[in-house]
Amino acid sequence: MTKYQEYFKKMLEENKSVFEKFTKAHQSYTKSKLSQEEYNKAGKPIIEIIREYEDRLCNHSEGSGYGAYSGNLADKFWGEVRKEFPQIDRVGIVVKDFSIRKINL
Repeated sequence: MTKYQEYFKKMLEENKSVFEKFTKAHQSYTKSKLSQEEYNKAGKPIIEIIREYEDRLCNHSEGSGYGAYSGNLADKFWGEVRKEFPQIDRVGIVVKDFSIRKINL
């Protein structure tokens, strides 16, 4: 198992209850049963956790002399996240209501 996969697994294990709740929200959002606003609220703490573990992973890499590879490592880590949560990139999207008005010319 690669280092980024280890960090991903560790992140899920150490935050099991939070990720279980988010998994339910993610599934509801995928089925259009959860609004964007509710999804953003559920996803905000998850994004913070993911970024924390991404930082840990990359700092570990940079500290061991492989700083040039940390960007690639972060991409691979987020790839693992996206495999588990395909809609994760939609957290934080703000949807505005654009109503169509008929204009009399």
